[in-house]
Amino acid sequence: MSDGQNLVGKHAVVTGGGRGIGAVIADSLNEAGAQVTIMGRNMDVLRDKAQQLNDGLAIQCDVTDEDSVTTAFAAATKQHGPVDILVNNAGAARSLPFIKTDRAHLQQMLDVNLIGPYLCIQAVLQEMIDKKSGRIINIASTAALKGYSYVTAYGAAKHGVLGLTRSLALEMATRGVTVNAVCPGFTDTDIARDAISNIVAKTGRTEDEAIRELVVHNPQKRLIQPDEVAATVLWLCGDKSVSITGQAIAVAGGEVM
Repeated sequence: MSDGQNLVGKHAVVTGGGRGIGAVIADSLNEAGAQVTIMGRNMDVLRDKAQQLNDGLAIQCDVTDEDSVTTAFAAATKQHGPVDILVNNAGAARSLPFIKTDRAHLQQMLDVNLIGPYLCIQAVLQEMIDKKSGRIINIASTAALKGYSYVTAYGAAKHGVLGLTRSLALEMATRGVTVNAVCPGFTDTDIARDAISNIVAKTGRTEDEAIRELVVHNPQKRLIQPDEVAATVLWLCGDKSVSITGQAIAVAGGEVM
């Protein structure tokens, strides 16, 4: 079992589980024995990933659409039973100066990064309460803990996720359900690689120089690896973390203290 955790008999749902951090989280939970359902919008990507999992289930879901979320979680529950672990990983980031951030862009960032987790939690919370057991883990960002230039809409949404996490954790404190946020710094995923490519294209910097620009605030001066984030999620799912709730755990090389 991965990192000594035993999640046999648990049903875990990972949104945005087809690639990047979500895919590595799905692997980690599956290796620990959980039945894993991955959700996302690209069914081809999801199917490819689900085939790599033991009894993995791929379900198309747009987390910004309430009907889509309701349908997806009903299908997941029908196949694998009630959800024991929810990892809200689906998200999107786009940088814009505030002066160019219109209401549509703000709404888009709020919909996918804040409303999405809210809808997914709504879909599983009552069953967790009824069982007096559950783990809700919101993949936020260091942007939930500090400000960054040119991502005001994204930062507002991620700060909202942290507020949701802390408030819900208090409501669930005596009901057997823990609610936490994991806050990665810049992580070595397709999104980071796209950002690096954009820096290279727009500035003429080398790839190494672009990476150094991205990690300038990380005292370790490196990109976070997805399996480091997954290991934190896995720990929060275990029996030994039952007292950990309402927390924002930064996986960021010391960027936020």
